[in-house]
Amino acid sequence: MLREAFVFFISKLKEGGVESLERNYHLKLQEMCDCYMETEFRKELQHMVGIVGDLEENGIKYLALALMCAVTEKAAKLSLKSKDGKVTVTVKGDEKLALPAPSLPLFEKMVAIMRAILHLEDDKGKTALALGLRSGDLELQVKVERRPGKESLKFLLPPL
Repeated sequence: MLREAFVFFISKLKEGGVESLERNYHLKLQEMCDCYMETEFRKELQHMVGIVGDLEENGIKYLALALMCAVTEKAAKLSLKSKDGKVTVTVKGDEKLALPAPSLPLFEKMVAIMRAILHLEDDKGKTALALGLRSGDLELQVKVERRPGKESLKFLLPPL
């Protein structure tokens, strides 16, 4: 038993450790936000509708574009929701804007990525997320909630 635990520990160290996965997701999200900062977010999001491919890469890209769109709109909240297999994405500020929705598998991957970054394993949780961007730091509150047939990922943005 002790030998198996030691072998597992060494294998995780060789892979970069469990913590490196969360750090890499966080770093990739910040890099994607910086990369797409000068683009037309809604147009880029529209191109992602129905896209197939690397769910991890596309999930991080979608999150970055949606977050940058919310920041640009000076929104108070970005909500991504799934109910009975249908995904909706809204940005709420002075007005409520609907963004192009990702596929269900992409949405599920995005939720998994955010749960990994934030270490949220329970069905319901809320915590802070700091994004270091070239234009400055952005401090967000992130809420996740999972119930039978429903799941949500919400970003609460500071007043800008």
